[in-house]
Amino acid sequence: MDELSFTGIIFGISQVLLLVSLSPLIVGIMRKTKAKSQKRIGSPIIQPYFDIIKLLRKDEVISEQSSWIFRCTPWINFVTAVSVAFFIPVSLIYSPFGVVGDILLVVGLFGLGKFFTILAGLDVASSFGGLGSSREIMFSALVEPALFITIFVIAIFYGGTNISTIVSSANEISFLAAPGVLFALIAFFIILMAETGKLPFDNQSTHLELTMIHEATILEYSGKSLALIEWSQAIKQIILLTLFVNIFIPWGIADSFSWSQIGFGVLLVIVKIISLGILIAFIEIRIAKWRLFRVVDLIAISIASSMIGVIFFFI
Repeated sequence: MDELSFTGIIFGISQVLLLVSLSPLIVGIMRKTKAKSQKRIGSPIIQPYFDIIKLLRKDEVISEQSSWIFRCTPWINFVTAVSVAFFIPVSLIYSPFGVVGDILLVVGLFGLGKFFTILAGLDVASSFGGLGSSREIMFSALVEPALFITIFVIAIFYGGTNISTIVSSANEISFLAAPGVLFALIAFFIILMAETGKLPFDNQSTHLELTMIHEATILEYSGKSLALIEWSQAIKQIILLTLFVNIFIPWGIADSFSWSQIGFGVLLVIVKIISLGILIAFIEIRIAKWRLFRVVDLIAISIASSMIGVIFFFI
């Protein structure tokens, strides 16, 4: 193994550790932003770390009705989320592990985790779990077509579905040269809000079981399993935020193994992710949760926006 390959592997692992370690911090910053905007003190921005550590120390209560699916789902969610992190360019335009995966593999791995989460909600024979699973299936059936059309728009503008290729092309092509990408940005932002359970799609801080979607599917989890699920959701969120900023706002990302460029790229991508998270938090405090069947309108806007992007490509 030559020095460059070894350096690339170390750098790739470092990117994964960065995403995994910073993911609870982004959750804390978004919560703190909402609290300050609502004239509340709120919990410290590092509170999600304390919550995960506390849950890891607690024992679990497992339903007698559950099977291996319920027990394995937290680990499947965590492993798939961390696996996706290996394919994501963070501060460099390519990931050392990106050659073995592309954005379709990312969608597939996230879909695998969601599939087992839905099964786990049904597995414990809980009425609220079944309600949450049925709603999660409905949202997945609506969001996935919009997601694949958006990926198609990004792929035709940037020349492929490999994430490193997309980020490299995005770093060279501006919105002025490819205005259709702007419509893909709108579509992807709506999908990001849906996939991370943000308002108006879902309210993860609710305590009303009848309005729960994602929280209803994990209502029976406790202790270490709940810690893994919460951490997995935080990792998924930071990965989607990283994808968004690196595909649509890639300026400043390093294009070579220069440690000065990489260091600047790390700082810049963290600033962009935090800024996007704060923007999402501000959006959430200004809107309410929509009725279940009104959310379809937003997904339709996402699909329509992607289709306009396709039209721009062929004009």
